[in-house]
Amino acid sequence: MSAELYHNRVLELAANIPHVGTLPDADASVEKVSRVCGSVVRVDIRLSEDGNTVEAIAVDPKACALGQAATAVLAEHAVGAPVDEIFAARDALKAMLKEGGEPPKGRFAELRHLEGVADYPPRHTSTMLAYDAACAAIETARTNRAAAA
Repeated sequence: MSAELYHNRVLELAANIPHVGTLPDADASVEKVSRVCGSVVRVDIRLSEDGNTVEAIAVDPKACALGQAATAVLAEHAVGAPVDEIFAARDALKAMLKEGGEPPKGRFAELRHLEGVADYPPRHTSTMLAYDAACAAIETARTNRAAAA
């Protein structure tokens, strides 16, 4: 299992996660936990004024190499991304892992390096944590803004 899942590119991604830390002026912060393995990923996010683009992100992954690699791809490419692309990446990653779907395209295409995780269902949740947290943070930020308006 480890040779297929933990190949060089996955380990490189896991070792080089950008935007690690906190975002003091975040619009929302969400933490997701895998009950299977105990991995935890927190995502802080700040959106553009219209709520349609990610202006800033901070991540705090305490996860296995797979969760860290997925977090690295998110953190590297989220800033400047339309929020719809974050949701699409999450949905494509989930489909790739659970339904044999194609890997995400575009700015999140490096998630293709995690395609082998599909064969190991206990690893799906930790691989999804960053994207689930980012999408939840976007939804929370939008809800908070709507309530304040």
